[in-house]
Amino acid sequence: MASTPHLPLSTDPDAMEAVAGLIERARRAQRAIEGFSQERIDELTLAIGWAIMEPGRNRVLAEMAVRDTGLGNVDDKIAKNYRKTLGLLRDLKGRRTVGVIAEKPELGLIEIARPAGVVAAVTPSTNPGATPANKIINAVKCRNAVIVAPSPKGASTCAQLLKYVHAELERAGLDAEVARDLVQMLPIPVSKSLTHALMMQADLVVATGSQANVRAAYLSGTPAFGVGAGNVASIVDASADVEAAAAKIMQSKTFDNATSCSSENSVILVEPVADAMLAALAKQGAVLLDAGDKERLQKTMWPGGKLSSDVTARAAGEIAEIAKLEAPATRQARALLVEETGTGPQYPYSGEKLSPVLTVYRAKSLEDAARIVSDIYAYQGAGHSVSLHAQGKAATEGALQIGLTMPVARVIVNQPHAIATGGNFDNGLPFSLSMGCGTWGGNNFSSNMDVSNYMNITRIAYPIAPRMPSDADIFGAFFDKYGR
Repeated sequence: MASTPHLPLSTDPDAMEAVAGLIERARRAQRAIEGFSQERIDELTLAIGWAIMEPGRNRVLAEMAVRDTGLGNVDDKIAKNYRKTLGLLRDLKGRRTVGVIAEKPELGLIEIARPAGVVAAVTPSTNPGATPANKIINAVKCRNAVIVAPSPKGASTCAQLLKYVHAELERAGLDAEVARDLVQMLPIPVSKSLTHALMMQADLVVATGSQANVRAAYLSGTPAFGVGAGNVASIVDASADVEAAAAKIMQSKTFDNATSCSSENSVILVEPVADAMLAALAKQGAVLLDAGDKERLQKTMWPGGKLSSDVTARAAGEIAEIAKLEAPATRQARALLVEETGTGPQYPYSGEKLSPVLTVYRAKSLEDAARIVSDIYAYQGAGHSVSLHAQGKAATEGALQIGLTMPVARVIVNQPHAIATGGNFDNGLPFSLSMGCGTWGGNNFSSNMDVSNYMNITRIAYPIAPRMPSDADIFGAFFDKYGR
């Protein structure tokens, strides 16, 4: 465990002192549960899960999140809070995180799970209930203490969540003081200095949210898991079931007003089905903008070249009102579509939009579509994921080729991307709200962040029968081909 904070980030002494007090309390609480059995720890994780999943509390948190952040919508946040937490608890059921977790007699190895210590959980305003709950559950499942650093906008929701968490932990028999100190958050108003001080003094940082926070986590001198930028593209191949693809893309794009980093930002339509796909999207409530409205929207979304918070995570009709779009249909749209041909900073529609605005590209073939996606990701979004809607060989061989060549950690086939990429009940990805993007996205992992990221493993090694190979075992085929 870290004993001396590293200081590559600038912060003020008052923040360091305030956080030191939180850390001290957290360490005492972590030591208090370190000797708990797996059964007891599992009870605590279930208590935390029920703190957010109980319908009345879930609604309070969802309503508070939308009211205080101005992002997303209540019904989708209720669904997200429930489904993401239920899925995580499903993944964790029966998962050993205490004591001996694996025995490999053929290798003479025994693996023992050990806590990381005090976890700094940096969370975004887009999911101020679901993401803290996910990280708290994972942290406590591994017998860690956790201190949440919420975004300033999401701090009130996080504070209410922690009240529910503490009450449920006490109901499950945990001492009240230990419960309060085991799961904490930075004091309101949350500041950059407090967040940096927490990163530097914790034992582990798990950072989800802005790239500024992720970079700060990596600079903190503390071991850190941070996620890359989202800018998901979806390919619709000529073989796709167009109606099904349109329904899934729109379900994903409009969920919680596109607050998710996994929401599609671009669709690349292979020419034989491009027009049919646009028609199918229109049936689902998407409105394609003409050149004039496209320009008006661009000026509204990127004044001075930077994405405006005025349109982030708002409904498409609200965005149309704000941008003063001329086409009347935009006021009732579920999503706004713009056609584009280029990528990069001079084509802002090729980047992440965090709103129900979807960029449309046309491609000559699946290979051409993959090239366009790679160009988009060279600008923004490398490492995250890509979506493919296809049938037959394109869904198998095409998906494999994309996975072999494109800079992405996940290829999501024939699914609503924002629902699927963080794990869903009908795919095998772990439930998570934090997706690693590998070295392509500046991360040190490329999986969905899960409980394995929150623990240390001690290995006991016993002697076994020697397994030393001969030179011929190793080099035989090489020597046969090339000589000695």
